[in-house]
Amino acid sequence: MTETPLKLFNSLTREIETFTPVHPGEARVYTCGPTVYNYPHIGNMRAYVFADILGRTLSWKGYDLTHVINITDVGHLTDDADAGEDKMEKMAAEKAQSIWDIAKHYTEAYWADVKALNIRQPAKWSVATDYIDEMIEFAKGIADKHCYELDSGLYFDVSTVDDYGKLARAVTEEGAEESRGRIDTVEGKRNAADFAIWRKTPEGEKRQMEWDSPWGKGAPGWHLECSVMGGKLLGFPFDIHTGGIDHREIHHPNEIAQNQAHCCTNGLDLAENSGARIWMHNNFLVERSGKMSKSAGEFLRLQLLIDKGYSPVAYRMLCLQAHYRSELEFSWEGLQAALTRLKRIVMAVERLKNEVAGDPSHQKFAPMREKFAAAISDDLNTPIALVALEEALTVKKVDGGVKRAVIEEMDRVLGLDLFGLSREDLRIRPKSAEITEAEIEAELIRRKEARIAKDFATSDAIRESLAAKGVEVMDGDALGWEWKL
Repeated sequence: MTETPLKLFNSLTREIETFTPVHPGEARVYTCGPTVYNYPHIGNMRAYVFADILGRTLSWKGYDLTHVINITDVGHLTDDADAGEDKMEKMAAEKAQSIWDIAKHYTEAYWADVKALNIRQPAKWSVATDYIDEMIEFAKGIADKHCYELDSGLYFDVSTVDDYGKLARAVTEEGAEESRGRIDTVEGKRNAADFAIWRKTPEGEKRQMEWDSPWGKGAPGWHLECSVMGGKLLGFPFDIHTGGIDHREIHHPNEIAQNQAHCCTNGLDLAENSGARIWMHNNFLVERSGKMSKSAGEFLRLQLLIDKGYSPVAYRMLCLQAHYRSELEFSWEGLQAALTRLKRIVMAVERLKNEVAGDPSHQKFAPMREKFAAAISDDLNTPIALVALEEALTVKKVDGGVKRAVIEEMDRVLGLDLFGLSREDLRIRPKSAEITEAEIEAELIRRKEARIAKDFATSDAIRESLAAKGVEVMDGDALGWEWKL
């Protein structure tokens, strides 16, 4: 099932490429993690569901996976280029809290979302402030040939590397806005696209996070952090670098420029000397009301979905229903549809939970397993892979243990935890509900007894009483879910 070659879309070459590891038998992956100044919104979390599917696929293919996700706790400005305040310093000031406490709180909130979405733990969570010394050494190594100093900090001169911005140009080819338009002017910069390697603390100010450096007291630039941590933990070149599509415009081109300078690979084939062999990006999750932006104040968090009674796995299912490179629209109706689909799968899986897993190579399952393998190997085509799983569940007159083994094999890649989920886990139960599940079940038993006794007046009264408390009794529901809030 796993012999089909893995092919992935490389944003840098804009081509589908067969995955060939740098180190035979290994797969080394770096994922741009969150800046922990606020809660992640569900659009942010799509990036980590995608990276998780990639990691699961590489493991399923038999590679020894080393996956690193960074935690940015310093250096990321309110503009992704070179303007505005440090996001962490700004939030600490607004909350009147220590910046370290801010970082701890929002890191733990992010980790809670990671766990809720069945995202596997990486080999390493790399925290930016743990690598300040390495960042200073990296900057010192490239400063003479590639950087210049201004009153505000040390800047990278993008004219000193070949093919700067090649990755960003992939964005314009797909019809997005010209990325360079987001870069603000900093007085004294040689080129508009030049970016800060080290930011000096302004005269007369003191930041909560600042360190001594050859260029004065200050903090590293956001772009420097990922180059340093990726290179130190995975070694240049490593296999795959992932992130959201917004990183293709500024952050990742700047990383690539730093990597070229550090590895002295300027003038060589950029596809082989950008720091990573393959650069992969998931597309946006869009929501028409505009609540996908943290700057709007109220925004869509995973916890909001949970508070409204939805299992977070329903959101994972929603993500899997679209290809990671496709734009995905979020709506409550769409989430409900994903939940219903997940319920149907879970109901079919429940019949297999008492079976002992057998040999998945039964000939009846060969077409579904081949379809699944072809889909996942074709740039992680999860929509088709889901269909293959559903088709496998409908196979008749086969040993239940064999079917269980096939579904478990597919679920190791999809990460829905199908044998860990129950009907109760997927019931919509808002946080605001005042009636307990035990009370609902007791009333339903009483109602069932009334219906058996043909006491329809009592049956109707119980139904109306439950309706008044927000419980919809689902008589005749095809899924047999019995009730929902």
